[in-house]
Amino acid sequence: MYEQFFGLRERPFSLLPDPSFLFFGRRHGMAATMLEYAVESQAGITLVTGEIGMGKTTLVRHLLNRLGEGVAVGLINNTHRSFGELLQWVNLAFGLPYEGREKVTLFHNFQNHLIEQYVLGLRTVLIVDEAQNMDAATLEELRVLSNINADKDQLLQLILVGQPELRATLRRPELEQFVQRIGVDYHLPPFTAEETEAYIAHRLVHAGGREDLFDRFARRFVHHQSGGVPRVINTLCDMALVYAFAEQRPEVTVELVHAVVQDKVANGLFGAGRRPRPPGEDDAGYARQEQAHLLAALHKAQG
Repeated sequence: MYEQFFGLRERPFSLLPDPSFLFFGRRHGMAATMLEYAVESQAGITLVTGEIGMGKTTLVRHLLNRLGEGVAVGLINNTHRSFGELLQWVNLAFGLPYEGREKVTLFHNFQNHLIEQYVLGLRTVLIVDEAQNMDAATLEELRVLSNINADKDQLLQLILVGQPELRATLRRPELEQFVQRIGVDYHLPPFTAEETEAYIAHRLVHAGGREDLFDRFARRFVHHQSGGVPRVINTLCDMALVYAFAEQRPEVTVELVHAVVQDKVANGLFGAGRRPRPPGEDDAGYARQEQAHLLAALHKAQG
């Protein structure tokens, strides 16, 4: 819609995970290095966590693009509370038959598959995205699968990626053995203000635009309102470009970003950095308080 107006090859702030846009700030760069190191060092279990919208799935896709032919990968990315039989999902992830088979058969077939891959000189890695949806019993099943070894070699490596609730589950006493098997562990925190500004510039340049398309105050305000969470940054910046295009403005100013957030607050759909609504407070009162917080943030960004 606005790409041609701003001289962009594509939308710089799409919400779809795209490893080509991956921003290697210190934190995401470290996470990517940890994931690659985990595979190369044959770590038994690897754990990477981060809040919603921190780019974890993009990191997984980056890793998949980096793995060579010597690694066989299975991916489970649709976990949920009614997940069902783990071994069926594991066999499905590696393209093995799974329908209508009993648990012992599923385990036997998967064990044989691991041995076959090992004989071929391949390492087998199972990646579970959104792993916070797994309960303690399912995680313990995963640990048992990772016990399948051949002499000194790890036949199955596990990479678990999820939200911080996963760590809360892993602190349960019955998962102590699981935790002891975690060889690589990293948590992705939100961006700092400097990283947010660099992230915005990086995505603009990657899409063929100017890194200063957002002025300094606009970038600072985006950070304040997003809390440094990449997905929220993308949402705000994408809509700011739409607003700028609608008004035929050549750059995004802090006032335009303020207008985006103001409209989102008024519509009740913007929650990043917002205070909890006190019990009994009506919509109008809550909206007035949010507008006051928003104006204060705007003045701080312009200061």
